[in-house]
Amino acid sequence: MSADLQQRVEAAPNERLSHLMATGELPVRRPAPVSKAPVAPVVTPPAAPAVRRVQRVSIVVPARNESANLPSLLAELDAVLRAAALPFHEVIVVDDGSTDTTPAIAREHGARVVCHAESLGNGAAVKRGIREARGDWILLLDGDGQHPPAALTGMLELAERYDMVVGSRGGRGGSRHRNFANQVYSRFASYVSGRHIPDLTSGFRLVRADVAKDLVWLLPNTFSYPTTITMSMLRGGWSVAFQPFCVRTRRGKSHIRLVADGSRFFLIILRIATMFAPLRVFLPVSLGTGALGIAWYLYTLCTEGRFTNMAVLLLSQAGLLFALGLIAEQIAALRFQGLSRDHGK
Repeated sequence: MSADLQQRVEAAPNERLSHLMATGELPVRRPAPVSKAPVAPVVTPPAAPAVRRVQRVSIVVPARNESANLPSLLAELDAVLRAAALPFHEVIVVDDGSTDTTPAIAREHGARVVCHAESLGNGAAVKRGIREARGDWILLLDGDGQHPPAALTGMLELAERYDMVVGSRGGRGGSRHRNFANQVYSRFASYVSGRHIPDLTSGFRLVRADVAKDLVWLLPNTFSYPTTITMSMLRGGWSVAFQPFCVRTRRGKSHIRLVADGSRFFLIILRIATMFAPLRVFLPVSLGTGALGIAWYLYTLCTEGRFTNMAVLLLSQAGLLFALGLIAEQIAALRFQGLSRDHGK
C-alpha cells in the first residue's frame, strides 16, 4: 500500500465524524459551565498579646521613725501602682523599732506592717521584707521619701529584660563628702566586679524575688546591704541595669553614720571580692609582692653581690598568695552552682 493511500484510510474515520457533526446527525456535547464559588478571604488571627514578665510585685519599705515622710510616700506609691495595673502587688512596711506612729500610719494606708521589737538595722529590715514578700519581684525603697515612686514605671520596663534594676543617683543627692565617698566605693567595686557601677549604695531597686531570697543570707544588717546585693548579682552572672533618677531631699535626720558605715562598706567590698572574685584581690597582691622581691634581689645583687633572705621571702610569699588565689577561685566557682540557678523567669 502506497503512503498516500494509507493516509486517506487513516483520515477516513475523522472525516466521517466531522460530516455527521456538521449535518447534525451527531449532537455535540458542550462542557457545562463551571460555576465559580466565592472564595472566602483569608483572615489572619490577631497576634497574641505579649505576656508581661513582671506581674506580681512586692514593695518592701524599711522604716524607722518616718512618720513625717511615710504618708506622702505611700500615697504616691498607691497612685503609681494603680496606674501600672499589675495583676498583683503588695506594700510591706518593715518597722525597725520605731518610737513614733510609723506602724499606725502604714496600716492606715493599707500596707502590711511587720514590726521589729527593737532596731536591728536597715539591712535587717530589708532582709525581713524579702522573706515576707509573696510577689515574684521585689521593689526596695527607703521610707524617708528620697526615692520617687514615679520612677517605678521606667524600672518596670527595664525589668522585662534585666534581673535587677537599680535606681542610680549618679553621685548626687547627698553631702559633698558623702558623694565623694560613694564615688570611691563605686570605682573600687567596679574593679572587683569587672563592670561599671554608677551607684553602689542606692537602696532603690527592683529585683527578682527568687534571686533576692537566694542572696538574703549574704546581706548584712546595716545600711551596706545595697553594696552586697549589687556585687553579688554582678559576680553571680545576673543581668543588672542602672536607671538614673533625681533623688529628693528627705525630711528629718538620716540614720547613716559616715565613719562607721563608710568603713563597713570597704570591709564588705573586700568580703564579697574574696567570696566571688578572689583573684581580683590575690593576683594584684601577689604580683606586687613578686615585683618587690625581684626589685630587692636586683638591688642587693648590685650593692652586695648576693641573693638575700628577704628576696627569697618576698618571692616565696608571692607564689603562696597566687596559689591561695587559685584555690579560692575554685571554691567560688563551686559556690556559683548554688546561686546561679535558673528558675525559668
